[in-house]
Amino acid sequence: MRKSYKFKRKQTQIKKFAYNHMIRAHDVVVIDTDGEQLGELDTKEAIKIAQDKGFDLVEVQPTAKPPICKIMNYGSFQYKREKQIKKQKAQTKTLDVKSVRISLKIGEHDKQTRIKQANKFLEKGHKIKIELILRGREFTHMDLARKAVRDFKDELAVVTVVEQDVTKQGNKLFIILIPEK
Repeated sequence: MRKSYKFKRKQTQIKKFAYNHMIRAHDVVVIDTDGEQLGELDTKEAIKIAQDKGFDLVEVQPTAKPPICKIMNYGSFQYKREKQIKKQKAQTKTLDVKSVRISLKIGEHDKQTRIKQANKFLEKGHKIKIELILRGREFTHMDLARKAVRDFKDELAVVTVVEQDVTKQGNKLFIILIPEK
């Protein structure tokens, strides 16, 4: 018999806080809804105080001795946290390494097109990798290939910083550039 495996997509885990009867500590330091500290109380007594006010007792600092709990609405607290995490994710900018391929025998018009393309990537803040693929007898003219890559870099309109200088890897020569800030 064959086993079937199901792979789950990795989801970001939002930390769940213990609240009300999930709090394991015997004594807790309680903070009121106004931010006033009520002091160290028995957990059951603190839960009763929170429920009398119509709120939940949420353990906000479980590592403290004794744990620190706050009287608040747990549902709205979780909602605000999730919203804040999503906002932070949206603000993080992922930078890709964009690749621009050229060859030793590239025509002038094609070269200008690739330069425009590279400038667009750099203006958007992406790193670019300029690749020059060597074929056949072009391997014997490594000096011309290095010169072609450096000339291409010099013709870019956007001011760049060389992150990785001209490197040979198999039949490719490449250089990685980042826009100057």
